[in-house]
Amino acid sequence: MPLRRPNADEAGARETPELAALADGSLPPELRAPLEARVAASPELAERLAEQEQAVALARAAVQEVEAPASLRTSIESRRARTQRAPRRLVLVGATAAAAVAAVAIGVAVLGSSSSGTHFRAALGSTGLAPGASGEATLTKTSSGWRIQFAATGLPRLADGRFYEAWLKNPAGVLVPIGTFNEGRHVTLWAGVPPTSFTTLTVTRERADGDQSSSGEKVLVGTVKPD
Repeated sequence: MPLRRPNADEAGARETPELAALADGSLPPELRAPLEARVAASPELAERLAEQEQAVALARAAVQEVEAPASLRTSIESRRARTQRAPRRLVLVGATAAAAVAAVAIGVAVLGSSSSGTHFRAALGSTGLAPGASGEATLTKTSSGWRIQFAATGLPRLADGRFYEAWLKNPAGVLVPIGTFNEGRHVTLWAGVPPTSFTTLTVTRERADGDQSSSGEKVLVGTVKPD
């Protein structure tokens, strides 16, 4: 019985993984020269190689445009490696999927920046309880709430059950606590209420006495305004 010769699709399927490896530089040296010779002699193979090179370039460009986490980069490289063992159509789909993963990362980065793009600031001045003290606060909107970066000078460190507490207050006088600290050099506070309604930021001296309300001993006070 005569042997059946492989058709063009079957031959192309066997050659496609080698072409993908040649396109991304992973083909072993002993296989590179013979394949390059076949490509030079076949316009069809040359066209397929150009397609693979374009797919690899697109995937790599997408990855380079994003400061992706290590896990995402590993996933992209894994997808690209798997496509080298697949037929022609799957190779192209895999490369497209890798680019799509990077595109998702770009979208996440854009969404993250837009969700945290609202900023407010407050300059805090001293009261009579802390002469010469001052502070600054930057409020940034996030999906979890308002992150407040706070720094103050002129406030002595408090310890042994004594601490500072920061508050946001609305025009009706409602106080919302946003965090406690001992020293005001580099403080991160969090608020679940918006500075558009709670426009006054104060810092008080407190004691761990079981009373959760404000002591009224304000050492810093300022108005929150859009940046």
